[in-house]
Amino acid sequence: MKGVTEEHILREINWVEKNEALVSLLEHETTFQVTSLDSGLEAEVLKIATSTADYVLKVWNKESKPDVPMQYQTLKALHSRGRAVTKPLGWGTDPNGSPVMLTSYDGRPVPSVNPSKIDRLAKMLIDIHNMPLDSISGLGLPKHDFISYFYPRIAEFPDIQQPLTELVQRANMKHECVIHGDYHLGNILENERELTVIDWTNVQIGDPRYDIAWSTVLFWIYVSEEQAFFYRNVFCADNRCEAEELELFEAIACLRWILLSRVDHPPIRKDTIARVRSILNSNKYLYSKLLEV
Repeated sequence: MKGVTEEHILREINWVEKNEALVSLLEHETTFQVTSLDSGLEAEVLKIATSTADYVLKVWNKESKPDVPMQYQTLKALHSRGRAVTKPLGWGTDPNGSPVMLTSYDGRPVPSVNPSKIDRLAKMLIDIHNMPLDSISGLGLPKHDFISYFYPRIAEFPDIQQPLTELVQRANMKHECVIHGDYHLGNILENERELTVIDWTNVQIGDPRYDIAWSTVLFWIYVSEEQAFFYRNVFCADNRCEAEELELFEAIACLRWILLSRVDHPPIRKDTIARVRSILNSNKYLYSKLLEV
């Protein structure tokens, strides 16, 4: 953070909302130790160490300017109702006018998975989808147009746009529950066997079937096909959706990954393209030539 003294970093923020823990921290803690964490394209992420606990300060000092007050209130609501989300302590602006939010420190990204952990991960997402809408009715959660929100610059790629439009029409998209919007292992932290969901930039009222499908496709691409099937089956067993229905939404989700591979830079490892091709070849709604453009 430019223009901020690290040892006094939290005191140099203009806090708009803060809970009792943050009030106590500002009153009694003398200095803070600051360490940079892995940051994405939208924000700077800092670990704030104190004598009693560690915290995370997210600073939106890049191009992205999300609705931080809405994120803060949504996290408060989810956390207070027992969902496995990071605990928000406060939000405000830094001396440069960039919005910030302080949350609990919840460990590092999940290093590996097994059947038991995959089952937990799926059920954590189910719990988020089951959040009563009346409990977040006043928070201003958006209901985005699906294609324009999740498929930036889609008009530049008619080979993706045409099948996507047809599939979305067939899917009958609904705005019926809270969705995370980008649920994958990189956005789930583990600390002493506790799992916590982070990065709520894409939180909205949306279709749970897409949330499930996007996370399943990312499981397939970045973990394994076998683990993705196990993960998907948890949702089917819980009557979240039928396998046939999920195949349609997985096609929609895979088209998003292909689009992002052209306009952005998703992680690509030595076997990534082969795994994407396996999805294209096995899904009846897709075809492998989408990777060849």
